[in-house]
Amino acid sequence: MTTPSSQVAKLSLALIFVLASLSAVSATDHIVGANRGWNPGINYTLWANNQTFYVGDLISFRYLKNQYNVFEVNQTGYDNCTTDGAIGNWTKGKDFITLNKAKRYYFICGNGQCFNGMKVSVLVHPLPPPPASAVAAEHSSTPSSAAPMLFFVGSWFSLLTSSSALVWFGFGWI
Repeated sequence: MTTPSSQVAKLSLALIFVLASLSAVSATDHIVGANRGWNPGINYTLWANNQTFYVGDLISFRYLKNQYNVFEVNQTGYDNCTTDGAIGNWTKGKDFITLNKAKRYYFICGNGQCFNGMKVSVLVHPLPPPPASAVAAEHSSTPSSAAPMLFFVGSWFSLLTSSSALVWFGFGWI
């Protein structure tokens, strides 16, 4: 038999998870070439131009690991299909690369297939600013160093801080 206090505890925990998930920002995994993967003869410029990349997103390469690879290079390496001075090298066949800076990234296949079109350049943008309503709420709230504020509404208590919200249920169960 479930007691009222255990039901409240379970509901409180579920609410905490919901609130945490609402504030989470998720990254996008951009699969190079979509369902065609990382292979010769695909227009990766067209693919990249139909994507919007943000800091924190992933770019993933799917390919046959015994035939192809991925090198991150500078613009000269990209333009000339050379791996001299490569910044990174991946060979697993299912490679996930975090785009952690706002800049242009250059990737090529290092086994000669770059000359057959296996190269892609992506421009990574900074994260967009939060919506205006979130900015206004942040500016109108108390500083994060302030003590949490306790509100009393009937028999319900809500403990609110500037960064998260927890709900405490008192005097009975729902």
